[in-house]
Amino acid sequence: MNDGVIVFGAGGHAKVVVSTLVAAGMRVAAIVDDDRGKWGKSILGIPVTGCDAEEDLAGRRGVIAIGDNRTREGFEKRFPGVVWKTVVHPHAWVHPSVTLGAGTVVFAGSVVQPGTVIGRHCIVNSGASIDHDCSVGDYCHIAPGACLAGEVSVGEGAFLGIGSVVIVGKKVGAWSIIGAGGAVTSDIPAHVTAVGVPARIAKEHGIPVTRQRENDE
Repeated sequence: MNDGVIVFGAGGHAKVVVSTLVAAGMRVAAIVDDDRGKWGKSILGIPVTGCDAEEDLAGRRGVIAIGDNRTREGFEKRFPGVVWKTVVHPHAWVHPSVTLGAGTVVFAGSVVQPGTVIGRHCIVNSGASIDHDCSVGDYCHIAPGACLAGEVSVGEGAFLGIGSVVIVGKKVGAWSIIGAGGAVTSDIPAHVTAVGVPARIAKEHGIPVTRQRENDE
């Protein structure tokens, strides 16, 4: 594992990360995972092994290939010495004025328009569209086919489900979830799940909500 990029995580998402790294001209040294049941197997021809001691990976290049936002946050803290790579698939389009944080991966078919700022360890998944002047916090996941109009703000750790949309200038709060196909037409607060068209709050971090908040009605 002395050369190339280490991929952290050996689930299904790792397949897309590995293929993106290869398409971007980077060599994948190994895939590491804590699950001993995966050791000795391979993903797209790359062997899966266990994690070295944290201090042994200092200075190594890596990408976290785990879809869960909280888990990516935890891995960044667990391996503080790793140099996290930012990766853009050659079949994505990212304007030169865009800022991408360390460890963020932009997958094939995605579009990120001018003036947008995306934080650390984000996933801009296949076919996602982020328009001009958006702000996307650390550890976010913009799922396949999700669309953000211009000047949208997405808080840290938020998840925008497959095919969801956010109209111009609206905000999605930190660690909130927008369900698949949801349409955000008014601001969504932090730490909630919102679903539907228009997106309405369904629960607050596991606490069911019987009706939409008054200020969202």
